[in-house]
Amino acid sequence: MPTTTTIISGQQELYSPWVGLVYVFNLIVGTGALTLPAVFAGAGWLLSLILVITLAFFGFVTVTFIIESIACANATIQWARIQSHRIDGESEAFEDSESGEDNITEETAMIHRSRRRYYTLNQRIELGEMATLYFNKAGRTLFFIALCIYLYGDLSIYAAAISKTLSDLTCNSTHNGSSTDDFNSRCWNWTEIDKMTVYRMYVILFAVLVGPFSYFNVQKTKYLQVFTSSMRWCAFSIMITIAIIELFKYGAQGTPAVMNFSGMPALIGASVYSFMSHHSLPGLIAPFANKQYVIHQLALDYTLICIFYVLLAITGSFAFANLLDLYTLNFVPSSLNVSGVFMEIIEYFLGLFPVFTLSTTFPIIAITLQNNLKALFLDVNMIERYNFVLRRLAFPTLAIVPPIIIALFTHNVGSLVEITGSFGGAAIQYVIPAFLVLAARRHCSRNIGSIAGNKYASPFKGIIWIVIVLVWSLTCVILVTVNLLSS
Repeated sequence: MPTTTTIISGQQELYSPWVGLVYVFNLIVGTGALTLPAVFAGAGWLLSLILVITLAFFGFVTVTFIIESIACANATIQWARIQSHRIDGESEAFEDSESGEDNITEETAMIHRSRRRYYTLNQRIELGEMATLYFNKAGRTLFFIALCIYLYGDLSIYAAAISKTLSDLTCNSTHNGSSTDDFNSRCWNWTEIDKMTVYRMYVILFAVLVGPFSYFNVQKTKYLQVFTSSMRWCAFSIMITIAIIELFKYGAQGTPAVMNFSGMPALIGASVYSFMSHHSLPGLIAPFANKQYVIHQLALDYTLICIFYVLLAITGSFAFANLLDLYTLNFVPSSLNVSGVFMEIIEYFLGLFPVFTLSTTFPIIAITLQNNLKALFLDVNMIERYNFVLRRLAFPTLAIVPPIIIALFTHNVGSLVEITGSFGGAAIQYVIPAFLVLAARRHCSRNIGSIAGNKYASPFKGIIWIVIVLVWSLTCVILVTVNLLSS
């Protein structure tokens, strides 16, 4: 998902680490979390608990790989710049905004310029730029393909989740107590139109209303982030509270197994998707005012998010006898044993929550996708040489049409999350960070002379950790593939 940095006077507005932690929390906790309760119950509460904690841990491991790679990329760029000046017979002092030295003379620069000072997180370097620095042509192509697959999946999930939510809120079958997953039933009692037809009408309506914004340079503003973040916190807090109240009033309605290994693939896909932040991490970390303890702070964030997910999933697993693939659908009007105008407003708020938040994000994800498609197929350094139709019409269309087509054919958000998280998500969260940090370490060690001075180095330094991450990612992909082939 895209980052949310405010630009003022050509420079990024810096924020405190604690504000940064809130931004990371908001970035990670999104649609994936809404699919967790159903797959959590499906895999058994104890097995799910173990897997969610394990997946959170591996997600954090690869986050530290990304941070180390960013520091290496900063060092690589600064080292190349200095070497270029030396060739020209010049000397340049390297400025480190975290060093506390505002004025560095040429003499002191020659004394104090150490390899350690090259490794910073000051310059925002995206994953694509790091892939260009450290991967060969084949590696760069595979990187952009993996990222585009993930983003296509992301957009498909958004379109399906919004349309499914709207069809569940408007169809009478929902309010009459029948299963909201029965899309062959009549949507309204007075017509023969089934729920699947209404769902597809909403997909087309969504494409017509929201899709055109993908053709413009849409930027997420600070106020938009505050709005969506506030809604996210309110919605998740209300859902946890209502589930706890339901448990106290009516006891455990759901009876999840202790362990159900057949539910593992779905849980893995949803959890990988739910802990995703890696593709947006560079832009999120760069504005941190003090980056000295960034790895420790992210460890705290991942721990809190893991606890939050477990609380959301385990309360839902026991509070509801039938969990839907999109958790908010368990709170649509007349689904709960509550009455009163206030509670009806709460139910509609929770039901419409995915519509509000995902609609504002869809165009931004689509723009991110089209930019990566351009990087894959065009020379981005000479982008203005291509005609208007190709630049401004063809690629936005290529970004939004396939996800809309996918959403027209399936309303199963859980399956989309499972596939996106297990294939594209596993590549972005596990494979790319592992190979990226390996290539970055080798490059810096060979060209700069040492990686020991990297104060942002991952605490998981041994090659064994890279092997473990790659084996784990392969295991996840195999489990999901076998599950899809057997289903």
